[in-house]
Amino acid sequence: MLYQTPRGTKDILPDESHKWQFIETQVRKIFHSFNFREIRTPVFEETEIFARGIGQTTDIVQKEMYTFTDRGGKSYTLRPEMTASAVRAYIQHHFSEVQPIQKWYYIASMFRQEKPQAGRLRQFHQFGAEIFGSPEPVADVEIIQLVMEIFLQFGLQQPTLKLNSVGCPKCRLSYKELLRKILRPVFDQLCPDCRARYDTNPLRILDCKRDSCHKLTEKVPGIETYLCEDCKSHFQEVKRALTTLSIPFDLDKRLVRGLDYYTRTAFEVVSSQLGSQDALAGGGRYDLLVKELGGPETPGVGFAAGIERLLMVLEKLHLPIGEMIKPEVYLVGLGNETSTTVREQALKLRRQGVICELDLLNRSLKAQMREANKRGARLAIIIGENELQKDVAILKDMAKGEQIELPLSEITEYVLNKLGKPGS
Repeated sequence: MLYQTPRGTKDILPDESHKWQFIETQVRKIFHSFNFREIRTPVFEETEIFARGIGQTTDIVQKEMYTFTDRGGKSYTLRPEMTASAVRAYIQHHFSEVQPIQKWYYIASMFRQEKPQAGRLRQFHQFGAEIFGSPEPVADVEIIQLVMEIFLQFGLQQPTLKLNSVGCPKCRLSYKELLRKILRPVFDQLCPDCRARYDTNPLRILDCKRDSCHKLTEKVPGIETYLCEDCKSHFQEVKRALTTLSIPFDLDKRLVRGLDYYTRTAFEVVSSQLGSQDALAGGGRYDLLVKELGGPETPGVGFAAGIERLLMVLEKLHLPIGEMIKPEVYLVGLGNETSTTVREQALKLRRQGVICELDLLNRSLKAQMREANKRGARLAIIIGENELQKDVAILKDMAKGEQIELPLSEITEYVLNKLGKPGS
């Protein structure tokens, strides 16, 4: 029997891991430039955290979570998203008492038992950010500017920012009643999921991807005209600030997001390069979530973006995604007596930050030089038994074909100069 990866998962092999490292490195630089600090949480949490945080009636909680019971009878779930975990950490470690504003980011794996398809896996990877402590529109704008800056710095010139406000519980109450009133005559035409949402959360019907439901809600008015004065003022300020910053956006009355914790601002960043699964990132404000999970009343706003989807877009647009690691120096040892010296020289260079490779198969000079060329090494250092007796090595420039003989004591300095690396 040949074991394979579980359905909906994939290996990130050495030939492609450099792309992931490139994205993670670039994203970290941008997060740090906005003064966000990294948080890492356990890959699983108590199930109730996600059930209460994300919402009992959401597809994630009802259909998609990987939940298990441990030997002590306690229910745990592999995290399907990060915000609830971040909120749990915020509460548990009393961050509300430490500093009024907390700005965190993460790069982590998530798990959802969905139907695998392009851009949608059962184990997937996200980067994202959270701001705790500010109810002001400026925090929403900071998050949106951050996510747009990330995509801009990766070379994406045309991602679309979709924007909406889902109001607060007070606004939504009257709007939900309006939705039920409009949809009551066509209730039987709704899909089974939307019929279930009709009583529990009719807002989610607007987000249904089925054409039949989409047509039934085409003429439903957006929530914006039903917002209370505070929510309306908040949304107007977000729109004004984005316009001032020259960040274009499309208002989308259907945008309610798939998680119940959102209040006021909700947004998505989409790309036409992704087809039906077009969302690169999504986020919004969640002013009630910290209190819902047992903490003090604390406003929050954040976003999450999919690394797999970003990779798909970068590859389709032929944008740079890092370079595969290759040796700068290949050390060729000939004869058993040279092994120790070759390893000593390699270690000296490695300690100076030089990427070194050496032969592990005891091959001939010709075979080792062929390997050095195949690996793309810039320099080859050749130490045979004759060189060992004279305490020297032959250094060959693989591109020019030129070679010189140098004392072993001078190799490190010569290589650093040749590669343009500072010594220490």
